[in-house]
Amino acid sequence: MLTRKRYLPGATVLLVTVLAACSGPASESPDRTAPAGPVPEGLETYYSQQLDWGECAPYATSAYTRQAFSTVPETVECARMTVPLDYSEPAGETVSLGLLRQPAEDGGERLGSAVINPGGPGGSGMSRAAYMTQGEWDGRLAERFDLVGFDPRGVQASEPAVDCFTDKEIDADRNDLDEYDGRPEAVAEAEREAREYGRQCAERTEHGEEMLANLGTRDVARDLDVLRSVLGDEQLTYIGWSYGTRIGYTYAERFPGNVRALVLDGAVDPEQDAMESLVAQYEGFGDTFGQFARWCTGREDCALGNDPAGAVGAYQDLTRPLLDRPVDLPDGRVLSYEDATTGTIAALYDNQSWPMLNRGLTELAQGRGTTLMMLADNYLQRGPNGRYSNMHEALTAVNCVDEPPVTDRERNAEMQRQALDAAEFLDPGLPPSSARGPCAFWPVDHTSEPRLPDVDGVPPPLVISSTGDPATPYEAGVSLAEALGGRLLTFESARHGAFLTAGNDCIDEAGAEYLISGTLPPEGTRCSPA
Repeated sequence: MLTRKRYLPGATVLLVTVLAACSGPASESPDRTAPAGPVPEGLETYYSQQLDWGECAPYATSAYTRQAFSTVPETVECARMTVPLDYSEPAGETVSLGLLRQPAEDGGERLGSAVINPGGPGGSGMSRAAYMTQGEWDGRLAERFDLVGFDPRGVQASEPAVDCFTDKEIDADRNDLDEYDGRPEAVAEAEREAREYGRQCAERTEHGEEMLANLGTRDVARDLDVLRSVLGDEQLTYIGWSYGTRIGYTYAERFPGNVRALVLDGAVDPEQDAMESLVAQYEGFGDTFGQFARWCTGREDCALGNDPAGAVGAYQDLTRPLLDRPVDLPDGRVLSYEDATTGTIAALYDNQSWPMLNRGLTELAQGRGTTLMMLADNYLQRGPNGRYSNMHEALTAVNCVDEPPVTDRERNAEMQRQALDAAEFLDPGLPPSSARGPCAFWPVDHTSEPRLPDVDGVPPPLVISSTGDPATPYEAGVSLAEALGGRLLTFESARHGAFLTAGNDCIDEAGAEYLISGTLPPEGTRCSPA
């Protein structure tokens, strides 16, 4: 979901606890004297590099990555790959990407590597792959592919990582209400903070503005082609969720002959700009909240009462008082209005989290906020030690360089009104703010434009879209499948992302068959929850 302060990522929320980090056996990649597949001129050194695979514990940068790496199989290994900071100057500064690999099982007919990205932007592909090795990686796929997750440039274990705020500054920002207030003084303060956001990112991130300028999906797609070659694959097999679909179709446009298979799940609409995406996402969350309300009001213990028509008002009665009176928590912090709505949004990503949301709202009615704060903390990747991953800092930085900035205050205010009309439960009851966000003041130019990708010559991809997806609405998947000449696979469920995440045999079997044999499911295939 989008807010004026930040873009909330389109990645499945993982509710985790902190466990001890682990390590795996060290090994080296097979010796190769030449890169695999085609190599752009001047980049031979990068495409032919050899990776030194070893233990994963040194790559853990937060409580969430330590958790992800803590119980992986012993065969899992990690490495770093070097790429140019600026592809127009390959002899200049470099950056490194963190990689995690689970080799294909012995005895199977290996087809190559399956590279994944979980979305965000800012999500850790290393962590996502680590979780997949613990039960989500389909048995047939494990026999045929190495599973490889990567942290894109600037993200988490990759170096340097985007760095804009201290942990204390992020905590304080969660209690800042200026983004919700349309009064002139609040708008001025919100824009001052937005300017400061970009300035601090450039000042605190290694390589400064040069790093920010080369952080976008344009460059991630080029990194992905280096990774394809370094892994020894002449063509790429790729699975992307949410923002990861943007990486996938951007790669396909730039390297159409290098694509073997693409699974794109929870599609980002390539034609929407930031404000259009905001409205579409609010519409998605508004619809999903309505589904939650119907589910909840059918229960005797629903915190919103038993009348679906009154659920939005009941929710606002619970959350709006937090604008003036945050709830004190046992750890000394307070649950703010933003924390409560962020926790709600987190639970709406997956209908299996709805009971937890109901519990959190019940607690709020009793003057307590522990569950909603836990949902918000997990969503924002704040560990028990108070440390955050850099997911949200990277998310804003990537979005600001990927998309044209919205500088028109009147358009901003109008789109905010439309968004709140679409998701009335998120309306704080204040005049809509016209404040421009960080991207309007970003210190470097954007490098991409909203448009349909040109993917002539690319094998038809498999596009998966969920009918009740709150973050990347269903129609975006319909449009992307048509634009790419691919096949749409529909999941009839209220969740964000389905393949290898929903535990649905219909979706998983169709995706696995496509990745292994290239066979797409029949036109019009729809899958339902078990």
